[in-house]
Amino acid sequence: MSPSVAVVTDSTAYLPRDEVVRLGITVVPLQVVVGGRALDDVVEIDGVGMNDALREWAPVTTSRPAPQRFADAYDEAAARGAVAVVSIHLSGEMSGTVEAARVGAEDALIPVEVIDSRSISMGLGFPVLAAAEAAARGATPTEVTDAARRCIRSSRSFFYVDTLEYLRRGGRIGAAATLLGSALMIKPLLHIADGVIVPLEKVRTSARAIARLEDLAVQAAGTGPVNVAVQHLAARSRAEALAARLPRRLPGLGEVTVVEVGAVIGAHAGPGMLGLTVSPSVRLADLS
Repeated sequence: MSPSVAVVTDSTAYLPRDEVVRLGITVVPLQVVVGGRALDDVVEIDGVGMNDALREWAPVTTSRPAPQRFADAYDEAAARGAVAVVSIHLSGEMSGTVEAARVGAEDALIPVEVIDSRSISMGLGFPVLAAAEAAARGATPTEVTDAARRCIRSSRSFFYVDTLEYLRRGGRIGAAATLLGSALMIKPLLHIADGVIVPLEKVRTSARAIARLEDLAVQAAGTGPVNVAVQHLAARSRAEALAARLPRRLPGLGEVTVVEVGAVIGAHAGPGMLGLTVSPSVRLADLS
């Protein structure tokens, strides 16, 4: 039986497929245009395909879903018996996706709460999972919304890119533009603050950057229970090595997941990107 509160997100959450199926999450894909051909993120092109396109320097752009795709998702949720929808999306500072979701909700058959996660990838994915887990337990629409917002407030995301060039070309560089002048001499560490990409530190080597990611995870986690996602594009061995080291340093670590990002993030971050998201574990009692 489907939960009475449906949870909708977009493809940039890059959730494990088994979790999407288990929790009945609806995923609306963004679009990626490669060499003039429009493709649905995840569905028609993945991170591997994007990595190949970037290495060949094919023209690449990304775009939000049409509002009608959200309207259709909300109507389908109503047809399955949902009484409300909680729709959670990537930062409105990075994309018009959340605005498209709001437009799509205007004539929905059931109430729709649209939430801007102020993040992307598993910074979005963890709040979506928190909301879907609450919905699966029979939580009310307000409780499902609160579960998502609580997770958004407490999750932290950090990442490293081999070059800022892809962020610059995609127009998503934000305050990190201040690093461009020395981009050839540094390996930038970035984080997401209030929905935008912000420079955090400058280090000299990729090895030091990865070590600092590990340190940042330890600082963000503290001693409480947390889940961690390690995200990458075309850097699986580095991602798995980082994930393998975390249990020794995080006493409250629950699950650590390695996720390869898809085409939309890949288009802006570029091959070699490595990031992590730290999110406190939510107990059933916390949702009551």
